[in-house]
Amino acid sequence: MKSFSFPLQVSSKTEELCSKASELRDRGKGRVLSYSPKVFIPLTRLCRDFCSYCTFRVSPRTADRLYMTPEEVLAVARAGEAHGCTEALFVLGERPEERYPEARQWLKERGFESTHEYLYEMCRLILEETSLFPHSNPGTLTRNELVALKKVNVSLGLMLESTSRKLLETGGAHEHAPSKRPEVRLKTLELAGAFRIPFTTGILVGIGESEEDRIESLQAIRSLHERYGHIQEVIIQNFRAKPHTRMDGADEASVEEFLQTVAWARIILGAEMNVQVPPNLADPDAGYLIYLRAGINDWGGISPVTIDYVNPEAPWPHLDELRRSVEAQGFKLRPRFPVYPAYFMDTPDFLPWALVQKLRSQADSSGYPASAVHA
Repeated sequence: MKSFSFPLQVSSKTEELCSKASELRDRGKGRVLSYSPKVFIPLTRLCRDFCSYCTFRVSPRTADRLYMTPEEVLAVARAGEAHGCTEALFVLGERPEERYPEARQWLKERGFESTHEYLYEMCRLILEETSLFPHSNPGTLTRNELVALKKVNVSLGLMLESTSRKLLETGGAHEHAPSKRPEVRLKTLELAGAFRIPFTTGILVGIGESEEDRIESLQAIRSLHERYGHIQEVIIQNFRAKPHTRMDGADEASVEEFLQTVAWARIILGAEMNVQVPPNLADPDAGYLIYLRAGINDWGGISPVTIDYVNPEAPWPHLDELRRSVEAQGFKLRPRFPVYPAYFMDTPDFLPWALVQKLRSQADSSGYPASAVHA
């Protein structure tokens, strides 16, 4: 095994946590690092919530468009196909029609009652017209919405962010974001488990929560996964202060603080969990390779076609650069689908049979994309 040195001085506590975490990762996942080649489809950037750190959200007054049209969605997806992508990532604001009459009118004119109905149709369009697989992050969901979206998504996602209720207090990051109440987000995660939906979740580090809050959040995720077995991956994402937001002057978590959180995620969630850190948000001085030492095994979605619309200031690393970098550390980089092999190769119970068949037709014997991804 190739040794890896930290590019900065860290405490003995961090060294100990990272050593245990990387040992667990190697035991459960080996030396393979996966990522999902994707296109990012911001179906609508309208949102009923106002999070203090968000630059994704726009209002009808400032939006270039209220919603992407089917033609625009297909154009992005087909560009991804040409570059070997397998994931169509739908990201959208939380129930904008509840706040904005413009959103309700746009949907009504096209025969839709809600944003989720429109999302369903766009996911179905992707499945029918392209080889890509939808993965949607539409916010909190009801029972009926989960059941419907399961039919046209190979996985769904919702960041828990934090179980800390102090973030909802006056001046907190989630003061004006009712969908960020921990009990509401945990309920969506629980319902997804009850309906056996492969699910992505995670925590956001540095928005005003404590280390104890982070550990509590990770334990809540673990508890749900132990009950239902549906949490396919957990994202540990660091808050980045952005200009023109209420938190533009807020302190970000230090590299060492974030390293410890990543290591705690691996230790709490165990050797078999897929633990992810977005490489484009890494501290520029420390770099993203440092998180290999903390036990991650996945980089998340990376696009050769589209930007990260949630963090537009942070470009993804080029795939060739990423591959060379991780191989130099003794790892192998491997593209994957937006759902992990265990959820469609080992069992057909989590996905509709039509999606299982389509996935298996594009997969090799181990459940990874059989075709090469073009950088």
